[in-house]
Amino acid sequence: MNSRDCDFLVIGAGIAGLYAALLAGEHGRVLLLTKASLSETNSAWAQGGIAAAVEENDSPQLHLEDTLRAGRGLCDPQAVAVLVSEGPDCVRDIERLGVPFDRAGREYLLGREGGHSRRRIVQAGGSSTGKQIVEKLSQLVTRHRPIELLEGAYVTKLLAVDGICYGANCIQSERELLLLRARATILATGGAAALYERTTNPPGTMGDGIALAYQAGAELMDMEFVQFHPTALALPQTPSWLITEAIRGEGAYLLNARHERFMSRYDERAELAPRDLVSRAIFEEMRTEKSDHVFLDLRHLKRELLRERFPNIWEMLKAHGLDPARHLIPVAPAAHYTLGGVRTDLHAQTNIQNLYAVGEVACTGVHGANRLASNSLLECLVFARRAVREAAKTTEPLVPINVNVSEFQGRVRPRALPPTLQQIMTNSVGLVRDHDGLEQAIALLTEMGEEALVGRLIAQSALLRTESRGVHIRRDYTEESPDWLAHIVLHKDRTSQIEKI
Repeated sequence: MNSRDCDFLVIGAGIAGLYAALLAGEHGRVLLLTKASLSETNSAWAQGGIAAAVEENDSPQLHLEDTLRAGRGLCDPQAVAVLVSEGPDCVRDIERLGVPFDRAGREYLLGREGGHSRRRIVQAGGSSTGKQIVEKLSQLVTRHRPIELLEGAYVTKLLAVDGICYGANCIQSERELLLLRARATILATGGAAALYERTTNPPGTMGDGIALAYQAGAELMDMEFVQFHPTALALPQTPSWLITEAIRGEGAYLLNARHERFMSRYDERAELAPRDLVSRAIFEEMRTEKSDHVFLDLRHLKRELLRERFPNIWEMLKAHGLDPARHLIPVAPAAHYTLGGVRTDLHAQTNIQNLYAVGEVACTGVHGANRLASNSLLECLVFARRAVREAAKTTEPLVPINVNVSEFQGRVRPRALPPTLQQIMTNSVGLVRDHDGLEQAIALLTEMGEEALVGRLIAQSALLRTESRGVHIRRDYTEESPDWLAHIVLHKDRTSQIEKI
């Protein structure tokens, strides 16, 4: 088994990991790991853009208010204040690095999405923002000498002893065993929405980093909150392609099976209500009409607008025989984003010394019970920068660690999730849950063992929260309860804790 030493070990190469690696490269040697390749990240699939108060008619205070309102009482106000105040500078920083944000002259060409009181969605290449950012940051990473990229590197264990992280074990290309020693380890592995049958995420988004951190002794928080995006393409035998809500920001309608607009019956903001409300409304319309989808109506929008602002969606729909200027688009909710994750402080530090978590793998407190649209990429940037600034203060020498090769035996990178796992999560731990379904899911997921760990933790937290709040919807507890202004915190060595706000 080979060993490698570095100052910063960054696990995951989405936007959070790439940005963290670039910033860390200014302070020391960096090892950047991805279990696939640089192009195969969830960030590259992000369409909407980055929410940031970058124009004069907007402000961080307005952005904060919108975020807190969407989070249904569970956001950490301090974390949100950090997000919205430092966000604009992060946007300008990656633009300085070469990310080509869309502009009309000198002004940003801003979009609007559900829950936002202003146009504040900064985009690059219209609805291909994530792809544009990943491509630019990837180019910079591969040219930056202090950064060494290891692709096809699957981490099997975080090396945590007595509450301190010293690096990780990994298998590269399914054959080479590596011991990676680091002064600071930054988890940027993404979420777990691919645990569901209908998901907008790539297949590898299985909660690997959440499981690694939990097994190492890190606290998890808010695991019951899994956000379902309201509008994913719903065609038979077709992937659940995300259709950004920025289209609704430009005036698209939602229609039920009878071709009636319905959102105004659920919220005065209609199609621009926050995602949890839109998803719940769509679920109710589908249940009432006994349909497996509703429709997105773009026919009244200008063809030129659709082609110029949403080119990847336009091409995707055309490839499936749909002309968005002429046809109704069948859509339904799909698992999209893991709101909970590894609990961190305002500097992305976990309860394990020298272990940081950034991006979707983390639970920073900024999202609460429902993430405001396009705050995700902003969180990646803001807390990646904070993590590196804090980690750069570490001056402890690398500690020699010996690892038995037997720890690697039988640990190979999984090819795909068992279909039964996805079925259990979809049927019993999905958009709408209840006591009996969750208890049954926990029993089945427990029998499946380690590969179902993250799904089981989601189900356990969902069973504990006996209310409906944000993206957590219980058919047996249909209302928000003031008793549940609280967070559920999980740790492998103690029973679940409920922390009141």
